[in-house]
Amino acid sequence: MAEKKKTTTKKTETKKQDTKKVAPVKQEVKKQAKAAAGSTTEQKARVGVFICHCGTNIAGSMDLTAVEAYAKTVPNVAYVDNYKYMCSMPGQAVINKAIHDNKLTGVVVAACSPRLHEPTFRTATKEGGLNPFRFEMANIREQNSWVHMHDQEGSTDKAKDAIRIAVAKAALLQDLFPKAVPVEKAAIVVGAGVAGMQAALDLSAAGIKTYLVESDASIGGRMSQLDKTFPTLDCSQCILTPKMVDVGREPLIELFTWSEIHDVEGYIGNFDVTIKKKARGVITMAEAEAKGIVGGGCNGCGDCEAPCPVIKPNEFEMGMKPRKAIFINHPQVVPLLYTIDWDSCVKCGLCVTACGEKKAIDLEAKDEFVKVKVGTAILATGYELFPIEKKTEWGYKKFENVINGLEFERLICASGPTGGHLVRPSDGQTPKKVGFVLCAGSRDNTGIGKPYCSRFCCMYSLKHAHQIIEKIPGCTPYLFYMDIRSFGKAYEEFYYRIQDEGAKFIRGRVANILEDPKTKSLHVMTDDTLLNRPIDLEMDMVVLASAVQPSADTNRTRKLFGVSCSMDGWLLEAHPKLNPCGTTTAGVFLAGVCQGPKDIPDTVASAEGAASAASIPIHKGEVELEPYFATCIDEKCAGCGMCVNLCPYSALALVEKDGRTVMEVTEAKCKGCGTCGGFCPGGAIWMNHFATPQIVAQIDAFLLGGEQ
Repeated sequence: MAEKKKTTTKKTETKKQDTKKVAPVKQEVKKQAKAAAGSTTEQKARVGVFICHCGTNIAGSMDLTAVEAYAKTVPNVAYVDNYKYMCSMPGQAVINKAIHDNKLTGVVVAACSPRLHEPTFRTATKEGGLNPFRFEMANIREQNSWVHMHDQEGSTDKAKDAIRIAVAKAALLQDLFPKAVPVEKAAIVVGAGVAGMQAALDLSAAGIKTYLVESDASIGGRMSQLDKTFPTLDCSQCILTPKMVDVGREPLIELFTWSEIHDVEGYIGNFDVTIKKKARGVITMAEAEAKGIVGGGCNGCGDCEAPCPVIKPNEFEMGMKPRKAIFINHPQVVPLLYTIDWDSCVKCGLCVTACGEKKAIDLEAKDEFVKVKVGTAILATGYELFPIEKKTEWGYKKFENVINGLEFERLICASGPTGGHLVRPSDGQTPKKVGFVLCAGSRDNTGIGKPYCSRFCCMYSLKHAHQIIEKIPGCTPYLFYMDIRSFGKAYEEFYYRIQDEGAKFIRGRVANILEDPKTKSLHVMTDDTLLNRPIDLEMDMVVLASAVQPSADTNRTRKLFGVSCSMDGWLLEAHPKLNPCGTTTAGVFLAGVCQGPKDIPDTVASAEGAASAASIPIHKGEVELEPYFATCIDEKCAGCGMCVNLCPYSALALVEKDGRTVMEVTEAKCKGCGTCGGFCPGGAIWMNHFATPQIVAQIDAFLLGGEQ
C-alpha cells in the first residue's frame, strides 16, 4: 500500500510540474477569451454532473458510487446525480429539474458516445432552461467500460478523469445559436443505376425538381446487363425498363446522360454544381427544334450506325460483341440517342450522310458545362468488378473458357451476344460441366483481393446454376464455395431449391486452374474440406464470381462533395445504424452499392431512404446549421491569408474591412474542424464550442489530476 501511495504522489508531482509549463499559456488564453467574448464580468460556473448506469453496460465495469462521490469534489460542480438510464424520459426529467432547482450554468452527462445521444441531452438541457450548447458529454461507455470491463479500478479512475475534463470545458461554455439558411427546392442525384433512378423518382414524386447525372450513354446501370434476378427469377429488363421509361418521361427529372460532375461549391441548401456534358456528337429532337431544324434530331432509327466503318468491342456486352463508333448499348436505352465514341471515330462523315435531313449528327460538337443550384445531393455511383485477372492462379484473361459473372450474364441473356445460348468462348460448343468459383477475390486477405464479403455473389452463382440446369439438359453445375451466404428473404429456400435441382456443391477454396491445351478443358484443383482430401475436376467452362469494388469515378466524385470513404473505397455514412443514408457533409446522402455491397432489394430500399432524407430539408424550406464555425477577431488578424488555402471546406476568404484586409468565414460552409484556428500564427481565429480557452482548460484539468 505504501509503495502504491508513493507512486501516486510521484505522478501528481509530475503533473504539477507539467502544469507549471501551461499555466502562463492558460492565463493568456483567458485574456483572449474575455476579449473575444467582449465580457467584463464572469458569472460563477455551476455545473451539474449526471452519471448514467446504462443498465450494466457502464455500472457493471466500474464503481459508480466512487465516481459520483469524486464528481462532487470537482471544482465548479454544483450538483451530481446518477440514474439507470439517463437517456430515458425519467432520466431527462432529472436533468430538467436539477437545472431549475440548482440554477446550473452547464451540464455534463457521463454516459455513452455523443454520436448516439448528444441530441437527446441537448434537448433535455434546453428544456431545463439552458442554452443547449452549454452541454458537454463524457464518454464513459465506448471509451471506458467497454474496453476496460476487466479492470474495475482502472475503469473507475478513468471515468473520474473524463468527468473532471468535461467539467473543465463545461464551465467555460458560452451560449451559441444555430443559424438558419434557406434551401433550394431542387436536388441532384449522381449515378442512374437502379439506386439513382429510384431516388430520382421518389424525389420527383415529392414535387422536387431533380437533376439525374449519369456518366454512361444510357441510364440503367449494372442491372440492365443482367438476365434474371434472384430469388424470384424475374426478367431483369422487365423490371427495369418500365422504371427507365418513367425516369425519361417524368417532367420534374432533368436527365444528364453522358455527363459527369465537374465541380461542387456551396453547402447544404445551396450547392452550386457544375455538370460537364460530354460531347455526344448527336443532337436531340428538342435541340434540333431550338435550332430551327424542322423534323430534325436523333430519333434512334439507327441509319447512322450501318455505314460506320469502325468496329470496336462492345463494353456493354463485356467485349463479346462488336459495336460501331456511333452506337447505343441496347434497344431499350433511355434516352434513345446514339453516341459517338470520339476515341475511335475517324470523322469520315458517312453517318452524317446517312442521317440526311434529320441533321442529327454534329462531328464538331464540344463539351458543355451547365451549372445548377440544388439544396441536397444523393450519390449513387455504383460499383464495378474487381479485376480478377490479378488472381493469376485462376487464369482469367489467360484461358478463354474462364469468364466472370457479368460475362456469364450476357452469354445466358436472350438479348446477349449469343441470343441466350451458353457456349464456350474458345470453340462455341455447349458446355456440359460448368464450375463456379465463389468468393473470387472476396474474403481474401492475401493483399491482392478484397477482405470483405461482396454479399450477392453466392446468390447470383446459385441463380446461374439454375439457369444452366434449365437451359442445357444434362449440364451439371459445380459450385466451389467457402460458405454459402443466403442472407435475404426467401434466399435460403432458393439455395435448397438449387440443391434439389442437382447442382453439386464442393466446399473448399480453389487453389489453381489449369488448361488442357488440346481440348481447352479446365482442371479445377481444390481441397474438399468435407471429404478432407484434394480433388481435381475437369470442367468445360469456369465462371468466377468476382468481388465488387467502388466504380472508377467514385473517389473523384466523393472528394468534390466532401464525403469520406473507408479503407476499401466505399463511401462512409454518418452513422452505420442511426444515420445510414447520410454523410458527415450536411445535405449529401448515399444510395446503393457506392456505400458497400448490396443486392437489388437493399439497393432500392437505401435509395428510397436517401430520397426521403434528402427531401426533408427541401420541404422544410430552411435548415439549421450547428454553430460550430470559426470566427475571426479582426483586431488580431494580419490578413496573411495562409489559413484560406488550408481550409478543406473553402469556407474562408480575405475581404476588406475598414481599410484593412482580414479573413472572413462563410459560416454555412465552415464545419468547425479547427484547421485554421490551429494554424493561425496571431491567434485571430476563435473556434465556437472548441475555443482555445476551453481546450486548454481540459488539458490543464488532465495534467492537474484533480489537484487544483
